[in-house]
Amino acid sequence: MAHCKDQRCVDGDVITRLCDCEILKDGKLVKEDLFIRKGRIANPEKLFFDEGRTADIAYDCKGLIVSPGFIDLQINGCFGFDFSSVDEAWPSRLKEAAQRLLQFGVTSFCPTIVTSDSFKYTEILKQLEVTIHSCDGANVLGAHLEGPFINEEKKGAHNEVFIRSSVSPREVERCYGSLDNVRIITLAPELPGAMETIEWLTEKGVIVSLGHSMCKLNTAEEAVKNGASFITHLFNAMLPFHHRDPGLVGLLTSLNIDGRKVFYGLISDNYHTHPTVTRIAHKANPHATVLVTDAMAAMGLPDGVHQLSDLFVDVFDGRAQLKGSSTLAGSVASMDMCMRTFKEATDCSTAAVLEAASLHPAEAVGISHLKGKLSYGHDADLVILDKELRVIATFLSGQLAWQDNENVFKQKTWTHRENQQSDS
Repeated sequence: MAHCKDQRCVDGDVITRLCDCEILKDGKLVKEDLFIRKGRIANPEKLFFDEGRTADIAYDCKGLIVSPGFIDLQINGCFGFDFSSVDEAWPSRLKEAAQRLLQFGVTSFCPTIVTSDSFKYTEILKQLEVTIHSCDGANVLGAHLEGPFINEEKKGAHNEVFIRSSVSPREVERCYGSLDNVRIITLAPELPGAMETIEWLTEKGVIVSLGHSMCKLNTAEEAVKNGASFITHLFNAMLPFHHRDPGLVGLLTSLNIDGRKVFYGLISDNYHTHPTVTRIAHKANPHATVLVTDAMAAMGLPDGVHQLSDLFVDVFDGRAQLKGSSTLAGSVASMDMCMRTFKEATDCSTAAVLEAASLHPAEAVGISHLKGKLSYGHDADLVILDKELRVIATFLSGQLAWQDNENVFKQKTWTHRENQQSDS
């Protein structure tokens, strides 16, 4: 289970107010001001009536949307940095990536390490530092280890040399070393030893995701009963949906999992899933949709040849595929781009797409008591967007961390008199 370092950035006892905005609240966009104190969402009634406090700083949102920060649970790299690379500069490069992800509204993420050898896993995990209240770039929630315990027949863009055909708690420890900095592990539930391992990992607080698999529905259901709670990039690297046995996809509506909730990652870039398929999944189980980018190192860079771990990838026209083949190799889509594509494909509400990028991933990894909502006491990791879901600004722990220079946020320090007039 990921153990985090608290880097909460608090500017004294300053009260910040976001004015004239639509905030995401209880599944709807509500016209309401938002107050922040000591890095958390504050209750204005307690501030005004119990303490006689008013805002020290105000931002005029001019009708913009305020959402909880986006959480990407599957991202392989960005801006030329492959998270699956071993490098002495790995920590500093991850920090830079975390800073640059803010422009897409991402305030928390799980660096994803694809199928690799044991040396690479252990070296990377030793260098990874988990944060939950960062003030210097998106929070690193812990690693998502995608492999090597997967089915070779559904390897996708993973190097088959390192794939392992069975799994056990002992093999997991030998492969990864310490699990202290691990948040999610993707494995194929049909592998020998998988059920015992899923139960063991779940007891350790690791989220088990099912993927890169040839399993049938009954095997998937058994895995969920043993603790698995997520599906890795739905529809990709798994058996296609079939009316006699829907495989992993069947978990979206299964009645044979003891009422457990199973979230599913969806890459909404119009390459990994057809818009109609995206719409079917969301209609089937809208409250378990988790938007992921599955972005690789080429995200944010021009077309050309890039790397995903040990493999070369051709990137052209927004599509990433293994060099010399048609196999998709992650995406080059940003989170805000996936959100716009998802909304267009499903015709869902703005609130629904915002929750798929914030609340649902927070619930999926067990941090919805801290993030994913704009409820009182929650972390003030925020995204300011326009109606077209373009990111205007990003806040970390209540501090403005990034803003679009073309849409500069208006800030001013209010006088006590102005506050009284606004509150009356």
